Amino acid sequence: MMNRLCRSAAAAWLAVLYAAGAGCAPAAAADLGNGSYANPPLYADYPDPDIIRVGEDFYFISTTFANSPGLTLLHSKDLVNWSFVSHLVPRLDGDERFDLKQGGAYRHGMFAASLRHHAGMFYVAVTPVNQNTRIYYSKDIKGPWAYHTLDRPAFDPALFFEPDGKAYIATSGGWDGTVTLLALSADYSRVADARKIHYYKGAEGSKLVKRGGYYYLFNALPGKLALVVSRAKSLYGPWETRPQIDDRSGGHQGAIVDLPDGGWYGFVMVDAGPVGRMTNISPVFWEDDWPVWGTKEAPGRVPAVAVKPIQGKPAAALAASDDFSVPALGLQWQWNHNPVDSRWSLTERPGFLRLKPTEAAEFWTARNTLTQKGQGPWSRGVAALDLANVKEGDVCGFGTLGKYNGHIAVVGGAAGALSLRMEVIEDTVDGRKAEVRVPSLPITARKIFLRTDMDFKTNLAELAYSVDGMQWQGLGGSFKLGYDWRTGTFQGQQFALFCYNPRPGAGYLDVDSFEFTRAEAPPG
Repeated sequence: MMNRLCRSAAAAWLAVLYAAGAGCAPAAAADLGNGSYANPPLYADYPDPDIIRVGEDFYFISTTFANSPGLTLLHSKDLVNWSFVSHLVPRLDGDERFDLKQGGAYRHGMFAASLRHHAGMFYVAVTPVNQNTRIYYSKDIKGPWAYHTLDRPAFDPALFFEPDGKAYIATSGGWDGTVTLLALSADYSRVADARKIHYYKGAEGSKLVKRGGYYYLFNALPGKLALVVSRAKSLYGPWETRPQIDDRSGGHQGAIVDLPDGGWYGFVMVDAGPVGRMTNISPVFWEDDWPVWGTKEAPGRVPAVAVKPIQGKPAAALAASDDFSVPALGLQWQWNHNPVDSRWSLTERPGFLRLKPTEAAEFWTARNTLTQKGQGPWSRGVAALDLANVKEGDVCGFGTLGKYNGHIAVVGGAAGALSLRMEVIEDTVDGRKAEVRVPSLPITARKIFLRTDMDFKTNLAELAYSVDGMQWQGLGGSFKLGYDWRTGTFQGQQFALFCYNPRPGAGYLDVDSFEFTRAEAPPG
């Protein structure tokens, strides 16, 4: 659906936003338009990839941790141009921390899922943190999905189907390196047999693929940020192992997928700092039945630019901007944890996202923070806010969520007074450190624009506000962007819209639009 801001500038409020330069384009594509593409196809945090082909369609599943809905599914015709399909898990369950209780589930939740297709059915194996492995299944990639729960957890499960329907899961976790093969029952609802089949020091993140007479077992080595592949004539071994690539040459967790014409490409995750862990796509060729990443002219590395796996497909990019004109959130959005559904609406005021404050004393513990991924090399989000109903004690605003949480908040005061506060919260192993840079800046405007810029070349962010969408005022100076698997969200930095209050009342925030811009460098 074409963005409302691009269709018409008739309304003055919308015209102001358009004049401010808020772009209507989605996130930029990596398709170079000349039959080649630049890595990464998605310059954002799409970690722990698993990609399959079904006919002429490719499907990609990615880790989302505690974000809700969980487990993002993407679709492509050429491995380069991707679109959203759905989120597999509408609402995270099985642990009250998904509802931001008992400390919350940041850095935990749903990750490293395995996607497969067999006999007309899609399957996903995933192990929610501190729970047993689930086997989701659906005839339609868009769902709805049902699932079986196994009797044990399988870390980073690698689901695999033989042509006769027998199903297995290979699993290796905790950097131990022992790979265990679980044979599933005929209905895939339980483990029928478990055997240790291989050992490689430090191996986890398994993927299983078959080509010709060989089974191929891919494993990540997180301690070395490297990828290895093992091969065997039988799933039970014996396996022989060879190094593949590492972060310096392209990535450290992934596998390969076949093309309709019989060729092969690889997908691999690379740690890229505050933007998160991105997925690169690489040509793969074969030597003596071993996969080799790259090209014969430049083997052993993921190329920065390569020939598109499939020619002739149109360029596309993931949606990012949103005018909230339909009664469902765009698939680019996720909540920081399961939302309180009674505290947000797209229908109470059509054309606006209404955020009613959730009960919280601080940003980090507030539910109903609406997020989408920051994108590199540089990206900007502009939120147009109607403040007319922000009440005393409400803290509503826009900024970043991650290792560093910088934001401008509109704070409701007594007798309808409003002020702006800028603070930066760093999540550390010892707790959170809050730096209030601007404690209170009184404002009289009841409509305001808040802007967040993230520069993943300098790893710095900046915030600004405007009352007319044309004249901008920076607030609080720049602050760091960061990524850390031990702290923060274990994700790349995200844009974040929020509204909370220690004692929520009748107040609320109306968000008119979110406009996204991505560029190679900041403007000017």
